[in-house]
Amino acid sequence: MGDIADTAQVVAAAEGCDAVIHLAGVLTPFCRRDPLAGARINVFGTLNVFEAAKHHGIHQVIYTSSGGVFGLDDDVVPFPITHYGAFKLANEGSARAYWHDDGIASIGFRPFVVYGPGRESGLSAGPTLACRAAALGQPYVIPLTGAAALVYVDDVAAAYEAAVKSRLSGAHTINLPGTVATMEQVVGMIRKFVPDAALSCEGAPLPSIATALNEYSSDLLGLPSETTLEEGLRRTVEYYQSAHNLQG
Repeated sequence: MGDIADTAQVVAAAEGCDAVIHLAGVLTPFCRRDPLAGARINVFGTLNVFEAAKHHGIHQVIYTSSGGVFGLDDDVVPFPITHYGAFKLANEGSARAYWHDDGIASIGFRPFVVYGPGRESGLSAGPTLACRAAALGQPYVIPLTGAAALVYVDDVAAAYEAAVKSRLSGAHTINLPGTVATMEQVVGMIRKFVPDAALSCEGAPLPSIATALNEYSSDLLGLPSETTLEEGLRRTVEYYQSAHNLQG
């Protein structure tokens, strides 16, 4: 364990690596509460990863950007309206600079709303928490309304695996949008598996675009077909049902 904001620790951790997959960071609520700490972790931490790669002669970095680089209305040019999205957009620019200056190739994934087993924190964890509540027979209110682009966690993992095997040159950013659905539709799908689920949704929409943007990742990395939203929600409900039964 170490501190992503500590340059020496990150450089030491990267010793002996052929590539780096960078997933460390804090989410939107943390960045809103403490923008300075959020920047130290999300921006300076990412710079540390690239500096570690440069120090050790590692020529491939796979890192996490976010669908949050897009605002509410833009569909091509990023225009974030959160500190979190702004920090992620800054990292994309730095990744391009490290390619041009130091020859470090990179792929920055922009997952939109990730859902599935284990995704239980952050502003957009509502769909996963709704599946967990339904599986446990508990009420739950998704604290969001409106549409979102949802991508299943296994599909995100598959993208990272494909990226680290690809050995692409250049500095790429790739959207992982998944499927667009409203929170009301999510609740309706969960009730197909748990008909009496006490679920509802309320609150403001997510502060980012809810459009499934390009399929560049599938073309560039040869990814398999995405998990459908209904199938992903079913797997998530079943995961929490199984975990509950094991504990019981």
